[in-house]
Amino acid sequence: MSPESPESSERFESLETPGTSRTAREIATQPACWRRAAQDVARTRPAGFAGALPRPGERVAVTGCGTSWFMAQAYAALREAAGQGETDAFAASEFPAGRRYDRVVALTRSGTTTEVLDLLGALRAGRPEVPVLAVTADPAAPVLRAAAHVAVLDYADEESVVQTRFATSALAFLRAGLEAAGPLPAGVRTVAEAAHDAEAAVADPLPAEVTGAGQWTFLGRGWTCGLALEAALKLRESAGAWTEGYPAMEYRHGPVSIAEPGRAVWVFGAPPEGLRADVAAAGGLLVATPEGTDPMADLVRAQRLAVAVARARGLDPDRPRNLTRSVILSQ
Repeated sequence: MSPESPESSERFESLETPGTSRTAREIATQPACWRRAAQDVARTRPAGFAGALPRPGERVAVTGCGTSWFMAQAYAALREAAGQGETDAFAASEFPAGRRYDRVVALTRSGTTTEVLDLLGALRAGRPEVPVLAVTADPAAPVLRAAAHVAVLDYADEESVVQTRFATSALAFLRAGLEAAGPLPAGVRTVAEAAHDAEAAVADPLPAEVTGAGQWTFLGRGWTCGLALEAALKLRESAGAWTEGYPAMEYRHGPVSIAEPGRAVWVFGAPPEGLRADVAAAGGLLVATPEGTDPMADLVRAQRLAVAVARARGLDPDRPRNLTRSVILSQ
C-alpha cells in the first residue's frame, strides 16, 4: 500500500510547530490514517487481505505484545459486543496452545517481535488449518513469511519507539472490518466518525490541570478497557509517569485509595454512576471522554498528554528510557 496522500500529510503536519517531537507529529496524522484503513477494507472486500478478516460466527483469537496486546483487547471486546463471535485476546507469550480457534489475528508493528513470530511458527506447525492474519507496518518484515495472510499498513508506520498511530490504525482497520460484516454495537461510532472526532483531539488544547497532575489512573468499560491500559502505558513509556489502568467498575475496589488532590482519573467513555462524586470526595480530578466523542479519538488526547508530560519533565518522548522499537530476544 502506498503512503497517505501529500494533502493529508500536509494538513496534519501544519498542526505541529517547528521543533515538535517526531512522536507528536505522528500522533497528529492519525485521522488520515484511520480513514485510509477504513477505505482499504471497503475497497478490497471480499478480495485481498480484507477477505482474511474475521467472519461473523467464527471463534477468533487476537494476539500481540505491549500496545498491540491492548489493541487486541479492545477489538476482542468490541467484536463480541457486536455479536460477531466469541473473541479472545492474549499476549503472544501467553497464548493457550491447546485451545481451538477458527482464526487468529496477530498485531505487530515491526513484524519482528520474537514472541509473535514464535507463536505463528507454533501455529503453523501444530494447527496449519487455522488461517492467520498478521497486521504489520513493514512490507519486508519476517512476519510476511510466518502468516498466510498479511495486511501491511505501511502508511501508519512510525519512526518513533513508542507506538501511537500504528496501534490505532490497526484497531481502525479491524473496526472497519466489523462495520463491513454487520451492525455495530449501540452507541459505537463508525471509523469515519472516529476520524472526525480525532481531528478535534489533535487540535484542542489539553487542560492544564490534567497535564499538571502528578499521577494518572485510566479507566474503561467493555472495549475501552484496552484503551485505558494503553493510555496508562503511553505515559509510563514516554514520561516515566506513575499511571494505572483498570476496568472502571473496579476502581472502587482498591485503586480509589490513591485518589487525592493533584491526581487525575481519566475515563474512556461515560463514567459509571457515582464515580465522579467518589473521585471528587477524595479530592481527585475526573476527566471523561466528551459526550458524543469516540473513545479511540480520546486516546489521541492521552497520547498527546504523554508527550506533554515528558517535555515538562525534561524528557525526550522520541527516546524513551530502556525501550527499543522492537523486542527481539536472543535464542
